[in-house]
Amino acid sequence: MDSLWCAIGFLTTLPVPSHALPPDALRRAGVWFPAVGLLIGALLAGVAWGLGRLFPPAVMAVLVVALWAALTGGLHLDGLADCGDGLLPPVRRERRLEIMRDPRVGAFGVIVLVLLLLLKVAALASLAVTWPALLLAPIWARWLILAAARRPPARPEGMGASLGPVLDGRRLALAALLPLALTGGVGVWHWSVIAAAGAAVLAALGVLWLAQRRLGGVTGDVFGAVAEVSEAVFVCVACVQW
Repeated sequence: MDSLWCAIGFLTTLPVPSHALPPDALRRAGVWFPAVGLLIGALLAGVAWGLGRLFPPAVMAVLVVALWAALTGGLHLDGLADCGDGLLPPVRRERRLEIMRDPRVGAFGVIVLVLLLLLKVAALASLAVTWPALLLAPIWARWLILAAARRPPARPEGMGASLGPVLDGRRLALAALLPLALTGGVGVWHWSVIAAAGAAVLAALGVLWLAQRRLGGVTGDVFGAVAEVSEAVFVCVACVQW
């Protein structure tokens, strides 16, 4: 159970039992990331259902996105902003990594952050039924973090280098069972989530391609960008009028 508590404590702001963990606990916790995504998604879907009975869709969407950020402590949003500052400006690779280590947020980071949050709010407000997208998007996003961790790290230290060594193909495939099974089950009634899952994977691949091209590998900030972009694309495609 230490690995599960470690995954919850790392990926969310939810309270977990406080006790000493082994040094490699986070590495072994990776397989639980999709389960933590399920916990986040279930909370968001339940809150959205309740708020939808009280408020118009736009207000509900803003409150749900705010809760979404609060549940994760802004962890992935911070990575997205850093990637906006580091990946988009026309500078050298070494300078990009320096920028991404800077705790301050620049213009590119603010622009990317605002646009993504607006996209999430607009997409949620447009969904006829919110729970399938809210349930599944966080699950796929956390599995895609694991998939991204299989890429070479851009630097030898940090989160980009910490997950990959223990995430062999077997563990990655095992972690994929949860998002695949739930998407297949929900897709029987709401088949748009199948297209949304495919689009989220493609979006994550796009982020990884850009990181490989401009950084030479992945970092913890890239993991955050993968999670946020894939979630936004998931809910956006889920609201398409097919």
